[in-house]
Parts: sequence; C-alpha cells; structure tokens
Amino acid sequence: MLLNWCWRLLALGSLALGLIGVLLPGLPTVPFVLLSAFAAGKGWPQFERWLLQHPHFGPPVQQWRQHGAVPRRAKWLASLMMALSLSLLWYSSQALWLQLLVSAILSLVLIWLWRRPER
Repeated sequence: MLLNWCWRLLALGSLALGLIGVLLPGLPTVPFVLLSAFAAGKGWPQFERWLLQHPHFGPPVQQWRQHGAVPRRAKWLASLMMALSLSLLWYSSQALWLQLLVSAILSLVLIWLWRRPER
C-alpha cells in the first residue's frame, strides 16, 4: 500500500513539474510527463489512462511507448538548452574536470537523442 502511494506521489509530482515546464523556459515538459505516466502505470492505472487519453499529454507518451520516438521540435529545443547550459558552464569558474565531464555527458545524451526516431 505504501509503495502505491509512492508511485502516485511520483506521478503527481512529475506531472506538476511538467506543467511548470510549460511556463518556464529551460524546464522540459515531456520527460516529466513520461515519468508521470510510467509511475502511474505502476500504482495508479486510472491516472495512467487519463494521461494516455489526454489530448495534449497522450500523444507524446504513446509515441514514446510504441516507437521510442522524440519529436524533432523537442530534439532542437533540448539541443539548444544543452548548448546554452554548456556555454554558461564554460564561462563559469568551475573546475576544468567538471566542465569536461558535463560536456562529455551532454554530448552522449545529444547523440542518443538525435538517434531516436521522430514519429
């Protein structure tokens, strides 16, 4: 029973972050909605069904589940935000090893992202 509540809390919390991401540039929406659907599928089937049938949230979740697809617009937006983040990091006074590590990780994420199907 406690585990169900944890899944429900994660589903609601991640959806809330996704909704905040609609308003705040730089905070992604779709990954949080995907996490919400995943968590709801573990402990709240009615909420998962609602998300899947939602006219705005449902299609990205279904595309991800069926094909692992990421829309091109989302790829470009993610790439832009990563580039902005890296430029801020490189202009900061952080340690060189940290700048290189974050650059390498984000480069791998970009490669993975752009290899995903689009529809």
